[in-house]
Amino acid sequence: MTRTTTAWRETDAMTANSEDAAISWRGVKLRHERFTFGPIDCDIPKGMVTAVVGPNGSGKSTLFRSLLGLEPIREGETEVLGTKLSGGRDDAYKGKIGFLAENPHQYENGLTADEKAEFASLVYASWDWDRYRKLMRHFDVDGGVKLSKLSKGMRRKAELSVAMAHDPELLLLDEPSSGLDPFAWRTMLEQLQRYMEPGDRTILIATHIIAEVQRLADYILFLNRGKVLGLYEKDRLLDEWRTIVLQASTNAAQADARTLQAAPGLQSFTEAGSGIYRLEVDDSEQAESYCRANGFQVLGVQRMELEDILSCLIRKEEAKR
Repeated sequence: MTRTTTAWRETDAMTANSEDAAISWRGVKLRHERFTFGPIDCDIPKGMVTAVVGPNGSGKSTLFRSLLGLEPIREGETEVLGTKLSGGRDDAYKGKIGFLAENPHQYENGLTADEKAEFASLVYASWDWDRYRKLMRHFDVDGGVKLSKLSKGMRRKAELSVAMAHDPELLLLDEPSSGLDPFAWRTMLEQLQRYMEPGDRTILIATHIIAEVQRLADYILFLNRGKVLGLYEKDRLLDEWRTIVLQASTNAAQADARTLQAAPGLQSFTEAGSGIYRLEVDDSEQAESYCRANGFQVLGVQRMELEDILSCLIRKEEAKR
């Protein structure tokens, strides 16, 4: 999604001014019997779409639950839309949030979409029936059918209509396109883009769909095993991360592996044998210049896909362990 934005680098984006953040975490840890999430120090910028990307079990759902007050935060500080989550009963901020869970709630199976909307209208002071009905028409969903009788994709669209009908400041979307066919997926993206048009709304979306990240996201938050691997501006990430394949020149004494390990922006380094090396870097222009200056021939340069970047960050994190 193209909007005017400050070109934050990863280190800047992780610790932005909290006044520019819809969500702010400082030293937050969430502990379970077999899983610890954090510590996390990170800001989610206002007015932007941030995609949360990581393997299954990386902590995406835990992160969302904590923002909704469903996971107790006993270590660190979390601030959402200007409200510090202290574990008390200050729940007014929740009225500014729209949430779409990854899995439907079984206790709602006997409700129709309109009955669920009726309940939501009692909870949200800013509820707008006209907006709800317009969304349902746009998604072509019959609000009089029980949720359990709807297909997975239809139920997803109905629940998204309910989540957006009170015009929230912050949308939390957990795998929103699950069960949607390609046409419905495009319709959903159109609605989310319209939602963002005023410029003061924020989306935090957890997704495995790379096309969804590429179409919607301004920033990407990478997670793995409860650890934050970085918050990156998407366009810069895709523009500057490259895989470079090199060969050492036979007449250059300085062209060895130790030299390459000091290459600018180096994220990952592999030696393939016979003087062939594979580098993954986040500053390709500087890295190429450095390698050539130190006696290496550049055999090829390839743009890294998001899956490749995530794999690279995971390998880097695992190496620290």
